[in-house]
Parts: sequence; structure tokens; C-alpha cells
Amino acid sequence: MSSLIERFLRYVQIDTQSSEASQSVPSTDKQFNLAHLLEKELKELGLKEVTVDKFCNVTALLPANIQKKAPVIGFISHLDTSPDVSGENVHPRVIENYDGSTIVLNKEKNILFSPEDFPMLKHYVGQSLIVTDGTTLLGADDKAGIAEIMAAMESLVQHPEVKHGTIKVAFTPDEEVGRGMEHFDAQKFGTDFAYTVDGGELGEINYETFNAALARIVITGKMVHPGSAKNIMKNALLIAMELNAMLPVNERPEYTENREGFYHLHQFKGDVEKAEMVYIIRDHDRQKFEHRKALIQQAADFLNASYGAGTVTCEVSDTYYNLKEKIDPVMHVVETAQKAMHAVGIEPKIVAVRGGTDGSKLSYMGIPTPNLFTGGHNMHSRFEFASADAMKKATEVILKIIEMYAA
Repeated sequence: MSSLIERFLRYVQIDTQSSEASQSVPSTDKQFNLAHLLEKELKELGLKEVTVDKFCNVTALLPANIQKKAPVIGFISHLDTSPDVSGENVHPRVIENYDGSTIVLNKEKNILFSPEDFPMLKHYVGQSLIVTDGTTLLGADDKAGIAEIMAAMESLVQHPEVKHGTIKVAFTPDEEVGRGMEHFDAQKFGTDFAYTVDGGELGEINYETFNAALARIVITGKMVHPGSAKNIMKNALLIAMELNAMLPVNERPEYTENREGFYHLHQFKGDVEKAEMVYIIRDHDRQKFEHRKALIQQAADFLNASYGAGTVTCEVSDTYYNLKEKIDPVMHVVETAQKAMHAVGIEPKIVAVRGGTDGSKLSYMGIPTPNLFTGGHNMHSRFEFASADAMKKATEVILKIIEMYAA
């Protein structure tokens, strides 16, 4: 088994699940377990300036082996796995030469992974797949990216004849809870540009993400006995439902795709006296994004005019922006990735992300950062899997990008 796959199997068995409820940094201390293992392995490979800071950011440097001036390139993946599904006691299994049939993930619990339910499996006949036992996620998001970056660094160390400029790597915490770049020192990292290795299907390149915002709404009602409530009661739950009805029904996540934005009611709780709502607002287009934020504020203003000032408070905060704005001026980072893929026999696919990446924030911190595929699928799921063949190709793409910028 290749060093790449051995690394991946080792990493996924370390529980690094992050937590949305935690206010600590990182959100879970167990992310340090993988961080310190990577610190040890990077030092064993001979990389320089290997550190794990107090926020669980792992960074390292591979010095250039050429005299000519070449850009300093970064490669970044995240340590944590999603809070959506357990990442504890992951039992990965490699299926060699997948034959296209239903995969029995867990015989005892009758957990089946079927091409009828997951048609994408039909595209992987003949490949080696890495799956779970059906009780946890796998962790390909983003330990596949970590393994691919580590394998690429190992290859460069073992083959000094391959010329390269200065390469920096970073493994960061809490990407899954939207806090991955909050304590990352981009200035100290100091690369001219970078690539997150955190995508999915073979050949994908992402340099367009959503603009994202969070709207927190609090509705204050008035409770009296329902028998004497006429012209007195203000039902916060019903006012909340009224607000939700003011937003376009066809612009919810379940009705949108591609570059269509949405309003997503993410949390809703309360009673007659008080109701709380959290909306996720997304759009690729910056102008439409601003319109969405304005519309939800207008709905709050209308309800205050109807039910009295202070009935509804609405706080809208931006989360991240479309990284395309920062990539467009330096499109060579995408074009070189496309050329690298062609060079290793892959047809590149430009895909607009219906979400964000650490690169979304990093790009606005001064380091333009598109995203590369890892070969993982069904992220945040018990049916998550990775193609070992695609993972090997991802490593080849990393190495080819490095080689091209040193030429």
C-alpha cells in the first residue's frame, strides 16, 4: 500500500471533530492530537520551521532547491471533521478493484452502500475505494487533503532532483464550524498565493464561492391568558412565521442549485413570549447578496411597524465573501492548476462552490487561494468515501503545480 494511503488511514482514525457549541480555540482540544502527529512527521521529513501554535495551526516550510526566483506557494488543508456525524472510532476499509455492486458497510447493522441510492459509485468501477463501517463519517474531508500534501512533501524530500521554489504547508482547525482562519497568521505564512486541498471529485478546481452572512433575529411577544388575549397578546411564534413567509419560498436551499442564492432558516426556537431565528444567507453575486441582506432587514422593519418598535431585532453579520473577486486578478493560479491536471492526464472541471472554503477568508487576508480536489465524496456522511486512485492523482497535481512554477 502506498505511503499516501497509509497516511490517510492513520489520520482518519484520530477523532478531530469540531464543535459549533464550543467557544474555545480550537473548538475541541482533540484536534491537537492530529496536529502534534503531523508536527512530528513533518520534522521527520526534514521540513523547517515546523510549529503548532496555541490555536492548533500547524505550519512548516520546505526550502527552495533552486537559485532562480520562484513564487512562494502554500498548500492548506484542515484538521477537523464535521460535527454532523461522529468522527470517533472510525474504521476505514479499502475495497480493491470495486466491481460496481452494493457495498455492505456493516453486516451486523445491515448498513448498505448501494449504487441505486448513490449513482456516483458507478463511476468508480475498477478503482480502490476507502469506506467506513457505516457508523461514522470517514474524514476524507479533509484528511485526504492532509495526506495528499504530506505525500507530496515526502516525494519532494526523497527526490531532490525535482526542482522547486519555497513551499509552505498549513493544517488548520475548525474549518467545519466556520472559524478556520480566525487565528491564522497570513502575514507570517507569507506566501504569494496558496491552494486549499479540500475539494471533492477528481479534476475539480474551485475559485468561486458564495458570499455568506448570518442573520440572528429575536422576536419579543406578549403572553396573556388566551381567554382574555384579544387585542393584547403578541405571539412571537406567529410573528416569526410571518417573517419567514415574507421571504421567497423558491429561494430556499432545497429549491436552488448552481449559482442560485438562498435564505436558509437554520435554527428556530421559542414560545409565545420570545422566539429566536437564525438564517444563513448565501449568494455568489455580491449585488444580489446585499439585496438579500436588505430584504430580511426590511421584513423586520415592517413587522416593527405592525407590532410596535422593538418587537423584532435583526442583526446581520457577514461571514465570508466570494473568493473570485481576489482570484480574477491572478488567474494564473487557476490556469497553472488546469495545466498541471492536463499534464497528469486529468480533465479539469471548474465548479462554483455552493459554500465556502478557508480560501474564501484567506484570499481576503492577502493570499489568493483557490481550491483543489481531494477525491472524497459524500462528505459529512456515514456514506463518505474516497477514491484511492483520485487521491494519488491529487498528489500528482500538487507536485506538478510546484514543478511548473519552478520551471
